[in-house]
Amino acid sequence: MTELVIVADPTSEPPVLLSVTPESAGWAHTSLWIVSLSADEGISLESEADEILVVPLAGSAAVTCGDTRFELQGRASVFDGPTDFAYVGKDSEFSIDSEFGGRFALCGARAAAQHPFRYVAAEAVAVEQRGAGNCSRQIHNFATADEFEADSIIACEVITPGGNWSSYPSHKHDENTDTETELEEIYYFEIAPGPTGERGFGYQRIHGTPARPIELLAEVHSGDAVLVPHGFHGPSIAAPGHDMYYLNVMAGPGDVRAWRITDDPEQAWIRAAWTDAAIDPRLPFGRVPDRP
Repeated sequence: MTELVIVADPTSEPPVLLSVTPESAGWAHTSLWIVSLSADEGISLESEADEILVVPLAGSAAVTCGDTRFELQGRASVFDGPTDFAYVGKDSEFSIDSEFGGRFALCGARAAAQHPFRYVAAEAVAVEQRGAGNCSRQIHNFATADEFEADSIIACEVITPGGNWSSYPSHKHDENTDTETELEEIYYFEIAPGPTGERGFGYQRIHGTPARPIELLAEVHSGDAVLVPHGFHGPSIAAPGHDMYYLNVMAGPGDVRAWRITDDPEQAWIRAAWTDAAIDPRLPFGRVPDRP
């Protein structure tokens, strides 16, 4: 299943460091581009059939669409708390310009309806602490279905302290039922280095069902991406000493935009174990403002 892992290519020529499209992934709905801009550099793009979220990973930028321009303050790194972001509707021409340079995620999903160009401040992003003990993690629900209006895209960020597990219990969303929604998913990873710059790493697991087998256990590093076309995914495991960040981008064919999941029945019991356990004291990460 190595085709599910997109390993960061150190020889990639900026501005596009990573490109995942429905065509390259072999599916129908979900996209992701990672763009790196030098100081005083910009890029002009067309959203075409996709709605797109412009999310600063490190650095700041201005996003312009038509006569409207939004200044994204961004952040120093993905471990610096939630960021502001911009939404670009389908069939739109837009540009990203960065005075000081930075890296930016362009999260995309095929869209049927047109929504306006919008800006969301970091202070408006919902921050959640999920799990407990060594399953504690921090979620930035910046574009989840109940927090942000869009046509089909669902996106969030997860920060897992070194040595902890997230995306646990393993869960799936590959059927449209009363309790589950069919969603393709991309995981994009950044891993904090060691104290003197040692390369960080983590692990990502995917496993299937008898009817739809799939099997993956992959070591991941900064800049890597993992594709989840179906099956139970998780845990995502951060190596001790290396905090893990991942960006989740999802979309699917259902009429309802929702994140409904089924836990792996052999792992679901772990949720009850969190009831009386303490949250990892290393949380929260970065600036977590009070929401207005």
